Amino acid sequence: MSDLQTPVARPANPRFSSGPCAKIPGFSLDLLADAPLGRSHRAAVGKAKLKQAIDLTRDVLGVPADYRIAIVPASDTGAVEMAMWSLLGARPVEMLAWESFGEGWVTDAVKQLKLDATVRKAPYGEIVDFGQVDFDRDVVFTWNGTTSGVRLPDGGAIPATRAGLTICDATSAAFAMDLPFDKLDVVTFSWQKVLGGEGAHGVLILSPRAVERLESYTPPWPMPKLFRMTKGGKITEGLFEGETINTPSMLAVEDYLVALAWAKRIGGLPALIARANANSATVAGFVAARPWIANLAVDPATASTTSVCLKFTDPRITDGAGFAKGVAKRLEKAGVAYDIGAYRDAPPGLRIWCGSTVEQADVKALMPWIDWAFEAEIAALARAA
Repeated sequence: MSDLQTPVARPANPRFSSGPCAKIPGFSLDLLADAPLGRSHRAAVGKAKLKQAIDLTRDVLGVPADYRIAIVPASDTGAVEMAMWSLLGARPVEMLAWESFGEGWVTDAVKQLKLDATVRKAPYGEIVDFGQVDFDRDVVFTWNGTTSGVRLPDGGAIPATRAGLTICDATSAAFAMDLPFDKLDVVTFSWQKVLGGEGAHGVLILSPRAVERLESYTPPWPMPKLFRMTKGGKITEGLFEGETINTPSMLAVEDYLVALAWAKRIGGLPALIARANANSATVAGFVAARPWIANLAVDPATASTTSVCLKFTDPRITDGAGFAKGVAKRLEKAGVAYDIGAYRDAPPGLRIWCGSTVEQADVKALMPWIDWAFEAEIAALARAA
């Protein structure tokens, strides 16, 4: 596109942010009319909505019947930290990180909880060697690195028989990737990711092994009220029936219910996974045909299907950060892609959300615009030289 011809087709929805993510197709505020606004979340109607959200989460994700599900405060961060503060310290710990959020959990474990943890890290674009991980220890990791675009391809490296707990931050994987719950003792996510829900709420899923730990172990550090899941040595069952620790937004809960209902209508988890796979495959095909751009993930087997991270490789580019920002700014100004710059701590580039609420037609329509923005920035470099 050396003539810098502006593409004709445009994405119908230019929202490719990696969080909060695009709403479900056809979303309208009218869909939230049944939200019990102005009512207590402890009233029968509020409790019923929260319980329905838990039950539909179990249904769509295929969570085993003996796993417990809770809606918790502070998004995925709150859910992960509830698990870490409540469960860690009973046995040795391994912390795995290959992007910024995993690094954050390392900080929590080492600097806040002051655990003598084994820390395994990999640079952006790579993943730690799971073959070296000792799963007789408690292991904390992200399934999908939202800021690196690198994911665990499957649960094959996690032994079914293990002495430790596996604590998995799955916030940009749940509803778009197949999570092997038999290999995971704690799963956390926020519904603002793959289902495009409103922010501030997290979901915490606990295996029977995690519950047994909660009831048999008392951490040595003070436990904030927002993290407390037991009373008198027994798990607080109400928390897993919709009796939230603090006041949830019933409008946000209604929004989640609408998204879950949409997920069921289109075919449930297999359909959600297929949509993300098709979207990311569209980007992969575009990248494969161009020498000046590449997936940040070194190994295609670990490339994310939701938060697809790209890097510019053209040797003419001397200021990678400036160039990537220029491309993202052009796309936003053209109204074809919002919020697709790389995460602030990640290598410079683009990050295109390809999760299940994104339409493949919109991803296809975006690709020529990336060509256009790239050529425009290269031309600007030539003029400045």
